[in-house]
Amino acid sequence: MTISPLRPPAHRVSPRAVPMWTLSIAIGALVMVAVLAAAAWGITTAGWDWIPAWVAGYAWWVPGLYALYAAAKTAIAPRWRYKVHRWEITADMIYTRTGWISRAWQLVPVSRIQTVDHTQGWLERMFRVATLEVQTASHAGSSTIEGLDADEARRISEELAVRAGELRDDAT
Repeated sequence: MTISPLRPPAHRVSPRAVPMWTLSIAIGALVMVAVLAAAAWGITTAGWDWIPAWVAGYAWWVPGLYALYAAAKTAIAPRWRYKVHRWEITADMIYTRTGWISRAWQLVPVSRIQTVDHTQGWLERMFRVATLEVQTASHAGSSTIEGLDADEARRISEELAVRAGELRDDAT
């Protein structure tokens, strides 16, 4: 018996996921820069004796360096993530690949599905994308596909729920 090599799943997530991920990272980065800037301001203006002078002297470096890191992450991560994140659903398997530094390949048998969840946060609704979560009895066997087109995620969740129910009925 020969085993064929693992190939990338056939489908990419929605292209609308890229601006959603970009905005999500940017919002988080702005909040973090604001917190770090407030801390730096507090350190430099409070006049606390217990803070070493060298810390107060470099306090503004922290939000500045974090802002540079966040700008690079905001520009690179969503596009890279789009290139890597893939999914495919066959007659008997849900197949996903995620991760932009460390890759995770996951194969979930349709026959092992317990629940299928279709979720949309406020940012996902704004960009008309959704997240599909497939749960199995094993935590390691569960799979999540983020950034699907909202209509496609709804259709897939309904289809998987029906198929999983039919397979479970056949097994009894």
